[in-house]
Amino acid sequence: MKYSPLTMSRSRILGNLYTQCDRLKDHIEVYLNDTAGEKLGVVDESLGKYADAFTFHLSEENCKMLAGGKYDYTFDYKFSAPAEPTPLRSKRRIKLISMFLTAREIPKAVTTA
Repeated sequence: MKYSPLTMSRSRILGNLYTQCDRLKDHIEVYLNDTAGEKLGVVDESLGKYADAFTFHLSEENCKMLAGGKYDYTFDYKFSAPAEPTPLRSKRRIKLISMFLTAREIPKAVTTA
């Protein structure tokens, strides 16, 4: 299988988690749906710490679907530091463990007669 790199903005991929997410030190695995699903490839930040982008190493077909907005993103992560007494749990720093791509549900058009 031929792999094609695709680079996308971290903020687009992470959404609300963007401000909490630590940078990747190495690559992480990318799966279809969940860890029991097919391993699609890996993602890293190989463009450097100032690029603020993820580079996906997936098959050409999956890269096209990803670039075309056909996938939703979910993540497996852990907290980077132990909880402190005052900060809210939702504001703690996180470290990504793996990423999951799920086919985006396209709503069907409602027709009236």
